[in-house]
This record gives sequence, C-alpha cells and structure tokens, in this order.
Amino acid sequence: MPSLPAPGVDRRLFLTSLLGVTAAAAGLTGCAESSAADAAEGVSTAPLAAKVPAGTSLKIASYQNTQQLQFRLAKLGDPPFKVGGWVNIGAGPDVINAFRAGSLDLANNAGIPPIQAHYQGFDAKIVAIDITRKPNYLFATKPGSDIRSVEDFRGKRLAFSQGQAQGVVLLRALKKAGLAYDEVELVPLTSNQFLTALQSGQVDIAPLANQQAPAYLKQYEAKGARALTTDVVDLLNLLWAPVSVLNDPAKAAAVAAYIPYWAKGQVWTYENPDSWNEEFYVKTQNLTLAQARSISELSNKPLFPPSWDEAIKWEQETADLLAEGGFVKKFDVGGLFDHRFEGIAAKSVPAQYRK
Repeated sequence: MPSLPAPGVDRRLFLTSLLGVTAAAAGLTGCAESSAADAAEGVSTAPLAAKVPAGTSLKIASYQNTQQLQFRLAKLGDPPFKVGGWVNIGAGPDVINAFRAGSLDLANNAGIPPIQAHYQGFDAKIVAIDITRKPNYLFATKPGSDIRSVEDFRGKRLAFSQGQAQGVVLLRALKKAGLAYDEVELVPLTSNQFLTALQSGQVDIAPLANQQAPAYLKQYEAKGARALTTDVVDLLNLLWAPVSVLNDPAKAAAVAAYIPYWAKGQVWTYENPDSWNEEFYVKTQNLTLAQARSISELSNKPLFPPSWDEAIKWEQETADLLAEGGFVKKFDVGGLFDHRFEGIAAKSVPAQYRK
C-alpha cells in the first residue's frame, strides 16, 4: 500500500503522482494548468462521416467482458468496424494511462476521470452520456467499526481515489454532511485497493460499488463490518475517447457507430435482469442468485438525454468541488464534451429511455 504524504506535501502533487501520472516523463507537466480552451485547441469540428470506412479499427474498454456479453445476449451483432481489442480495463486512472499509451481508443467511465485527465494535461472528450438517478455506491466500514453514519466519518481514515467515481461520491457525501476535508483523513488509493485496505484496517471507510458489497459483507459482517447507504448519486455514466482518436475521421465515425450498441446493450440489461443475473453475476462474478437479484434491484434505468445540459452542469459542480479541495485547478468543463456526438445515444433507444 502507498504511504501517506508527509505533512506539508502538496496534496494535488501527491495524489496525482500516486495515480500513475506520467506527464512529467512525457513533457506534459506544464499542461496541467492549461484552460479548457487551451485543451480544445486543434480538436476536430468536422462533421461525422455517415459511414465507417473499411478497415477502421477501435480498441474498446470492456471491464470483465461486460460489453461482449451484453452484445451477445442482446443479439446486437457486430459493429460496422473491426474491434482491434476488447481491453479488460475499467478504473479511471488505468484508462487514462491506457489512452496515453495508445492501447485504448474508447472507454466507459463515470464523470470524474475526464476531469482528472484534463488536470493531467491529457486531451480527451466525452462522446455519450447516460444519466443515473439512483446511487451506485455505498460506504463499507472496516471489521469492528463503530461508524453508523457519514457524520461519524469525522477524524476517520477514508479511502479516496481522486480520479474515480468513488472519489466524487465521498467528497459529495462529506459536503452534504457538513464535514470539511481537514476533519477527515483522506487515504489516497485506487478502487482496486479498497477491499484490501478495509480488510487490513488501513482505512475505516471505503466507498464500494453496489455489486462489491455483498461479497465483502458475507465475509466480514460477522466480524463487525457494515454497509452505510447513501443517497449521493454519481450522475454520469459516459463514453469518452482521446482527442487524437476523435480527430481521425475514420475512428470518429466508428465511435459514432458504436454509441448505439453501447446504449442498446444497457437497455437490454435493464429489461432482462433475470438473464443478466444468471449470465453475469452468477456465472462470472461467483455471486449467489439472491445476491445478484439484490444488486439488480438497485440498478438504474438507463437514461440517454438528447441534450447534455444537465450532464455539463453536474460535471462543472464536480470539477468545482475538486478545485475547492485543492485536487485540481478550477476550469470550465464545457471543453470536455464533443457535441458532434450529442443526441446519438438518445436516437438509438425508445422514448422512455430519453427522459
């Protein structure tokens, strides 16, 4: 586990370096202070091609093979381009590093990774939006904890990932409870370290995805671990891609062609929970059917708005929240959205999934 920053060490510098940033090596350290307008410089505004050129290929993130499974079960067929690789990657910091390395062209994340990428000086844009209305995360305590509410977080060690959805859920929950950052101890980790940190007692609290909680509680609830639900919502589920990909007319057309597959796959999953529970949670995640059903009951109805106005407002609030804590510099998030793709997802799904 990484050690905590020494007193007086700049929090932004420590957390950014912890999350695997390679900006210095790439000569990009000065980009962290660039504005959204600077980041948007050179971004293509050319109309999207109506047809994907032959031979076009995209490398697409598919954490735990969820995309392929959705497409197969929903019988969506193959997209009109070559998938150069389904990359088993999901965490925001890992996605950013894969973007930088050129090993990934398109990813599915929450709203915070694009903000983190901008802060690191890496140019990427959001191309599709799915709005979530119900919480996807809860707070899990370490075994033997006496914590019963978010108000009890004062003075406690909290697992915090600056570049992931779990991080913004935690910050929004603290703000709602009236707790300042200096009233808690934020322990910088990435989400794949949260369970180990809880089990070992390195942290008192960690935000866990709804689907992670059943297995953790099954093992540690008898030892005093518990789950604290929150009504804090991580609003955005999105697709995003590096500007270098979107500036390539053929790849941009492929991205546009992929968006309906992504949207329809989520609609199918929502409409067929029994099949998804069995095929994904039971067969690939080793959960019981009862555990799978408890997760599906908490799932969000997909919502692909024709307008991105609400998403942009929420993204700005998130960026401002991070800036208040000194984690990023304040900037206008409008430059994170490539409006050429706005409305594509909405047009691909029935009306009840647009509002």
